[in-house]
Amino acid sequence: MKRLPLLLLSGLVAVAFAACGGKQPETTPAPAAVNQDSIDAAQRAAEEARQRAEKEARDREAAEREARQRAADSLAALGKSTEAVRTLLATMIHFDYDKAIIRGGDAAVLDQKVAILQANPGLRLRISGHCDERGSDEYNLALGNRRATAAKQYVVSHGIDGSRIETVSYGEERPLAQGHDEEAWAQNRRDEFEILSGGESLKQP
Repeated sequence: MKRLPLLLLSGLVAVAFAACGGKQPETTPAPAAVNQDSIDAAQRAAEEARQRAEKEARDREAAEREARQRAADSLAALGKSTEAVRTLLATMIHFDYDKAIIRGGDAAVLDQKVAILQANPGLRLRISGHCDERGSDEYNLALGNRRATAAKQYVVSHGIDGSRIETVSYGEERPLAQGHDEEAWAQNRRDEFEILSGGESLKQP
């Protein structure tokens, strides 16, 4: 009879231990399921970033090529414009026999030179006066001087500083045409124009 109360007491202790003092085993939370949509979005973002980087690189390369081409074109255009301006500056004017008066058509040639001088402030010119073979050496030197001075006075009267223009006379010493008729003489009665300085890169007016 003593065994029954002992068994009953043991059962109660076991129940109490299970209810109060028993420690439940810890459980590790299951890893969250990988979201395939997030993976796809990340891959798309990476691909878009790569494409943007490639496009930016292509755009930079194209811009650099365009800049190099523009520079080359500008240099080529500058060379052409400089040569064109030189040609205009070198255009001669001519005079009637024994005259130093600027003719109408030659005034237009001088107007071009005035515009070029205005567009190129560092430009300086020499005007040389020439004559045909008729007349004495002394007379032709004086006539050539009047012709060069007439051209200088024209450009100065149109706003060009006279210090930028030199004059010289060669009289009949430097003929263009070697004939002894009116056709040759008409070519030799002239003013020539030479760049003294500032002609390295000429701007068109």
